[in-house]
Amino acid sequence: MLSRIRIVLVNTSHPGNIGGAARAMKNMGLSQLVLVDPAVFPSAEASARASGADDILANARVVPTLEEALVGCSLVMGTSARDRSLPWPLLDPRACASKAVEDAQAGGEVALVFGREHAGLTNDELQRCHFHVHIPSAPEFSSLNLAAAVQVLAYEVRLAFLALETSVPAAPAEPVAELATAEELEGFYGHMEAALVDIGFLDPEKPRHLMARLRRLYSRCRMERTEVSILRGILTETRKAARGEPYKRKD
Repeated sequence: MLSRIRIVLVNTSHPGNIGGAARAMKNMGLSQLVLVDPAVFPSAEASARASGADDILANARVVPTLEEALVGCSLVMGTSARDRSLPWPLLDPRACASKAVEDAQAGGEVALVFGREHAGLTNDELQRCHFHVHIPSAPEFSSLNLAAAVQVLAYEVRLAFLALETSVPAAPAEPVAELATAEELEGFYGHMEAALVDIGFLDPEKPRHLMARLRRLYSRCRMERTEVSILRGILTETRKAARGEPYKRKD
């Protein structure tokens, strides 16, 4: 189950933090590390800070974009240390871990995303997340070291996993429908934006926060793959209608 929970570090500046994060992961039984455009990697400093978690570093995937790091994920949660202009569903570390383990148990791939040491995640990156996670540190000194933040969430994931292991087995549940993956949702959002431009509802020169608000709406829904397919079918016919093409029902 824990192998389906990946730690994603975005544009990490200091290789020592990558090593510290790898050690925190191994301490808590996590193994899947994805690095998005790190400043320096591989690195002797990362290996030194890993202190025995060299296998995590050796198996880490390095990708150029967050989009590629999230391929296959049905649940994405990004850490955020400050308030944003557009509020997003917010979780504390314990609730985040509970959701992560629940989705992983159901067979989903989960990503816990951490931003840059100096600036965290951008608004665009956070909009790719279903939930934001805030670690309630002391307000007079609220900035956590990146590896320490990974340790906090990894520890909570470990607790949630152990609680599940020791709980009384429940009766077999009904099959759970497959949730849409991150890349399927990005395709849907791109399709929807194009359709809204076609019908004149969205002005690409003055988009305001329309797409961000729609992302927030659909993120709350946790859409299934079949639901995304239905909506994309509607968008396809909407774009055809905007071009004056007749609708042909498919029985």
